[in-house]
Amino acid sequence: MLHIAFHPAYNHPVPEGHRFPMLKYDLIAEQLVYEGTITEANLFTPAEISAEDLLRSHDAEYVHKLNTLSLSPAEIRKTGFALTKELVYRENVIMQGTIDAAVHALKHGIGMNIAGGTHHAYKEHGEGFCLYNDIVLAADYLLVHKLAKQVLVVDLDVHQGNGTAKMAEDNEAVFTFSMHGASNYPAHKERSDLDIALPDGTTDAAYLSILAENFLRLIDTVKPDHIFFQSGVDVLATDKLGKLALSRSGCKARDKMVLSLCKQNKIPLTISLGGGYSESIIDIVEAHCNTFRLAQELYF
Repeated sequence: MLHIAFHPAYNHPVPEGHRFPMLKYDLIAEQLVYEGTITEANLFTPAEISAEDLLRSHDAEYVHKLNTLSLSPAEIRKTGFALTKELVYRENVIMQGTIDAAVHALKHGIGMNIAGGTHHAYKEHGEGFCLYNDIVLAADYLLVHKLAKQVLVVDLDVHQGNGTAKMAEDNEAVFTFSMHGASNYPAHKERSDLDIALPDGTTDAAYLSILAENFLRLIDTVKPDHIFFQSGVDVLATDKLGKLALSRSGCKARDKMVLSLCKQNKIPLTISLGGGYSESIIDIVEAHCNTFRLAQELYF
């Protein structure tokens, strides 16, 4: 059964200008249930992540500052969020959701989180609407519990996974692959194990060709026994913050490629959503829903 971590976003404290795209978390779940792709039984609400699992990957002083709401004004501005206890609670739940999804993927091939993909968070600070890094947290969890030996991160958000790259740079058991817009945020990009920076306006055919060539090669050379897929839909031409030009069908083809190759190669796959900032909420929700529809179609 498809296992999807979900925590309602209605109390998510975000700046007014960013409230609209945050609605996607609730709307994705509602749409998938409404159309019959999933039922309520597919959704679960995670507990909060334990201190042990959080501190394995993140700096203790930074975690303390978040828990006591004592980040400096500059640190708060860097995250892009208004810092509240509700926000910290929600982030803790999202982190556990990706860990739970990864454990589920070991048994069923795939696990998903309707949130997460918080790839801009560093060990000791947050930025870009990311407080903690769910991908690194979940990868570290699998590795320390000997549930994986070699992890591959496939980050296809339009923005480089800078925090993920930095946090995993000295860990040979985590290979980071980021394919992103060259001129998109962040201005300073970290060094992933493999970065592919695409020019503005890259369309479906070129994007899918580059992805196929590199993803196939990484499966052969890295030989991962778990893959984390950051499936941001800010690669769409309609996205307000992205500079690539994929169609909705091109984005779906991207996801089908990743899911199909993982299934064919029997590599457990954990998916977290990442970004999406199109003018129309329909573009965002439909593009994200396609990822879940493909998971149900291909795996179950």
